[in-house]
Amino acid sequence: MDWATFLILFPLIPTVLLLFTKKNYEAQKWIVIISSILIIAGSIGLAIQQVGRGGDFYYINAHAVNGLVVFGDIIVALVFLYICRNLPYKKYWIPLLVVVQYGLVIFYDLTGRMPEMSRYIYIDNLTVIMGLVIAIVGCLIAIYAVGYMKKYHHHHHGIEDRSHQFISAIFLFFFAMFGIIFSNSVAWIYFFWEITTLCSFIMISYSRTEEAKNNAMRAVWMLLLGGLAFSFGIIYCADTLKSLDLQQILTMKKALVLVPILLFCFAGMNKAAQFPFGNWLLGAMVAPTPSSALLHSSTMVKAGVYLVIRCSPILQDTAAGAIVAIIGGVSFLAGAAIAISQRNSKKVLAYSTIANLGLIILCAGVGTPFTLSAALLLIIFHAVAKALMFISVGSVDNATYSQDIEDMYGMVSNMPMLAVVMVIGISGMFLAPFGMLISKMAVLEALATRSPLFPPIVIFGGSMMLFFWTKWMGHLIAVTNKVPPKLNKEIGIEWIGLAGLAILTIVTVIIYPLIGEWWVIPMYGQCPMFSENIELTIGIMIVMMILPPLSFLIHWKNLVYTEPYLSGVNLEDKTKFLSSLGTSKEWSFKNYYLEKYFSEGKLLKPTIIFTICLWVLMFFMENL
Repeated sequence: MDWATFLILFPLIPTVLLLFTKKNYEAQKWIVIISSILIIAGSIGLAIQQVGRGGDFYYINAHAVNGLVVFGDIIVALVFLYICRNLPYKKYWIPLLVVVQYGLVIFYDLTGRMPEMSRYIYIDNLTVIMGLVIAIVGCLIAIYAVGYMKKYHHHHHGIEDRSHQFISAIFLFFFAMFGIIFSNSVAWIYFFWEITTLCSFIMISYSRTEEAKNNAMRAVWMLLLGGLAFSFGIIYCADTLKSLDLQQILTMKKALVLVPILLFCFAGMNKAAQFPFGNWLLGAMVAPTPSSALLHSSTMVKAGVYLVIRCSPILQDTAAGAIVAIIGGVSFLAGAAIAISQRNSKKVLAYSTIANLGLIILCAGVGTPFTLSAALLLIIFHAVAKALMFISVGSVDNATYSQDIEDMYGMVSNMPMLAVVMVIGISGMFLAPFGMLISKMAVLEALATRSPLFPPIVIFGGSMMLFFWTKWMGHLIAVTNKVPPKLNKEIGIEWIGLAGLAILTIVTVIIYPLIGEWWVIPMYGQCPMFSENIELTIGIMIVMMILPPLSFLIHWKNLVYTEPYLSGVNLEDKTKFLSSLGTSKEWSFKNYYLEKYFSEGKLLKPTIIFTICLWVLMFFMENL
């Protein structure tokens, strides 16, 4: 309980302190570093405390705290209405979403219609894993953000330096995320839930350009739809079930609780940017890169999949659960397919996030202990590797002023250290023995006995991911001429985040068997791809991690550099060749993007229409 209270409340301290550090880089740096160390230590302390224990409830007299939550709901509602103050008349429905959902919840609170409860805090292995992801990955991103934002404003002179507010919003995000995962009251979860929406608006609108404002407002109204569903679920629980205790609700008969559970799942999948709601996450790419890293890895979208996983036992063996799984599967396939056609690195990462979260939702929709344990592995490995990829892309953008994958060609020659970090990140997303490949194999193992529909989805989606990750990695490590490496002097404190996440990507693979033994198996009774011979498994992982770089080091001195073949028609100018028409042409090395087959224009609209139909069908089938 003490660790949980600390993790929820402590982030508010740096949130407030950072607001008083405008243009004071040193103060920002030390507040962030010290706060991050304490938050990480708290999450590790909680994890150690929970080893070998089941789920623990904490009973508190929460009358005063409930009053604060109601007051907080009122404040958040007023902030949302303030955000909407300059909207044109035609968009009146956005503040209406705020008024309806908060009006319902606050009215029920103030009139005493919310049921009393005492079990407000619940801690189990799922909250421990989520806590570690939020704390470790999130804090490394926060440290990276301090250095990144300083260089961001060096290159973007026209944007007002409000980096102190931006970094403050990161710690407010931590406050909300820890509140979501530790709360057992659905009313408390809702309070923290909407704070994450507010934080996303602050980050996405940071530059205050028209594009940033429009994309931030799009994120707000899309996420408010999920909040509206959440508020309806709370009212249903209060009126019909007479309970706001989430763990108690999950033990009730499915026929009684399926309606609110589906409403909560709608909110979760909306927050996780599953189609048709993926556009808010794509629009968030206009924000500074630490925002993207945070939204995609340790916060926001992970809050969405967390809630769906919490509710998944009710979905098992129901028609509605099958449709939830299908929506996740469609998002997985569509996200992976569209990513093939993208050359903007942040868009590739955004679509791959939608895809991987779709795979987690698929597992949650099936709802068996085996698929849920596979989903947990996906959450861990995806958070680490995706955070590393985003902050790497941010460093490349700060150094080259480009997010285009084509401009990363041969990066191993001129920015070798950053290229190595990116290769580790990409390897973490799809190569053996890294976590994401292990997780996908675990998903296949878990789904093999459930339905003939789901394994092909995983296979085809995974194959498309293999395609675009391989293209990107090939561009990074391509070498055509021996170019003296350039030291990455432009990267300072950001290296704490870059190196930390790169090491974490490797370490999580090595300790995967321990994750299974300590946290996954005690919760679900089994863990995919798990061997009881832990020492042997760890040994195999270590050997597989060491062999590739070792072989590279052994053969590095014997590398032979040759000119490109160019069908034997090279010219003295090494950058040109003789074309079939006898003219001199400059050669280039570019990827295939297959826009004819996988572009947004081809796939996005049909995917949105199809998933909307699935959502409608899901609520019609809620009692089947």
